[in-house]
Amino acid sequence: MSPSSNTSIAKRARTKAEADFATWLMMAKLGGFDDLPSNAQIFLTNYRTRLETMSEAESTALAVREVYSAYYSEMGGVGAAPELKARTPTTGDKRVRSQRGPKPQPGLSASHHSTRPMIGKSLTALLIFASMVALIVAYRFLTQ
Repeated sequence: MSPSSNTSIAKRARTKAEADFATWLMMAKLGGFDDLPSNAQIFLTNYRTRLETMSEAESTALAVREVYSAYYSEMGGVGAAPELKARTPTTGDKRVRSQRGPKPQPGLSASHHSTRPMIGKSLTALLIFASMVALIVAYRFLTQ
């Protein structure tokens, strides 16, 4: 297998491991630990055990690494899973901002242009929040 295909498998496995672990952790916090697959329960049990001896960030990184290694081999990766740089969430002080502003749309007045992006962002955030609340309520309703 070529090194580029192993890298592709590694990237897909890492992305899937990060997303799955976050999902499993959230489901466990919402009381759905018993509904998780057995492999997810094992990873979370190991994660909780390690929390007694190390920080949450270290335990999370190690758990994601374990899930990633398992996914890498399941997806057909050859040898040990290569060490990929984990995606780190951006924080307010560390965020790199673009130097360019948004492209002006033709035909919009200056006053209309200044309020429109704010309303769109607020509406998008509101819709995402409402969807999440609806999903949680539906999940709770269906599990009772």
